[in-house]
Amino acid sequence: MTAWGLLVEAVNDTSPLLLRGVHPSGEDMAGPWFEVLIRLQRSPGNRLPMSTLAREVSLSSGGFTKLADRLVAKGYVVRVSCDHDRRVVYAELTPEGRALAEEARARHVRLLREHVLAPLGEDGVRDLARHARVLRDSARAHQP
Repeated sequence: MTAWGLLVEAVNDTSPLLLRGVHPSGEDMAGPWFEVLIRLQRSPGNRLPMSTLAREVSLSSGGFTKLADRLVAKGYVVRVSCDHDRRVVYAELTPEGRALAEEARARHVRLLREHVLAPLGEDGVRDLARHARVLRDSARAHQP
């Protein structure tokens, strides 16, 4: 229990540090905004189905719709209908969204180096990633 509690505390205490000043304006970026931008940036065509994004950033469909509405209003994302399945709607980065995601990612990498790599070292980060994969894969194997 202690080890798990320490892991949860470490993630909760470190996560805000990793979003501090990530927005190009120098402001902090809300976690879901950052997650959506980065997931879209890393996806083929900079797009994913909205239902997939909602699940991956752990938001309800209603909560994600509100977030998507804000990203669309800011000009960072557009909604695109699927050509072969009318039930599927994609969220896709605009050129402005790609630029924001790239700048935010670069700032985030600097913060990761400062708040994760520096305290843990390269071997510690590799061990952390290995353990995280094991836990993730085990949890996914037990999901319905």
